[in-house]
Amino acid sequence: MLRAMARLVKIEHSVFALPFAYIGLFVAAGGWPGWRILLLLTLAMVAMRSFAMAVNRLADLRYDRENPRTANRELVTGEVTMRQAWLFTVGCAVVFVAACWGLNRLCLALAPVALVWGAFYSLTKRFTWLCHFVLGSVLGLAPVAGWLAVDPHFTLPAILFGCGVTFWTAGFDVLYACQDVDFDRAQGLSSMPVHFGLGTALHLSAFAHVDAALFFLLAGYAAGLGPIYYLGWAISGLLLVEHRLIAEDDLSRINVAFFTLNGVVAALLCLAAVAAVFVGR
Repeated sequence: MLRAMARLVKIEHSVFALPFAYIGLFVAAGGWPGWRILLLLTLAMVAMRSFAMAVNRLADLRYDRENPRTANRELVTGEVTMRQAWLFTVGCAVVFVAACWGLNRLCLALAPVALVWGAFYSLTKRFTWLCHFVLGSVLGLAPVAGWLAVDPHFTLPAILFGCGVTFWTAGFDVLYACQDVDFDRAQGLSSMPVHFGLGTALHLSAFAHVDAALFFLLAGYAAGLGPIYYLGWAISGLLLVEHRLIAEDDLSRINVAFFTLNGVVAALLCLAAVAAVFVGR
């Protein structure tokens, strides 16, 4: 059952948010933050992402049953029951709040806000094509959360990193949504591909990634990170490769663009930021 639950929430996709949380953590700490904060932040991030994904699966169940692409998801096949999914969702929320409580008072106070916002995303595709940016803002909380875990103050570098993640996530979520444009249109669901068409949506996705790269550049400057970080930032050019892989009439390589390249970008940017922190000490 645990394996099925892990597949349900795609636990491996934590690679998208965790590196950015670690960027906020290590940059705010100016070095090693200590095992306690690192482990609590990791626990909070995994719990929060699993909570949001479980809510998304529950909210989208009736659509997943109709969509051929999602017909083998665990809730649809019955491998995971509704009761199990709800218990898992509540459990993740409890773990998240407990981890925030272990960090500091500000993190605890903001925990309910994060949970509500993470759950809200699943409803936005019912009424706005900006749903991709709502999802982006959920993941955009990651570097801010990492910063607040060690320094409970809102700062410019944390906010800029958060904006970068918001646009980065929105950009690749638009690409992912291109797979379901016909289904979403038939079901009355909203997305950029539905609202603007595939061609324009692909251009808007590329524009979002250009914005993301600029925010990451500004964040590194605001945080006082050195040349090592800027070398890692240059790897964000891989996002351009992502857009070369996908065309309006060829979405066959969407999984390579969505998971592989974005995971690489997140991990390498994190390594560059952490390395810059330690070299600059």
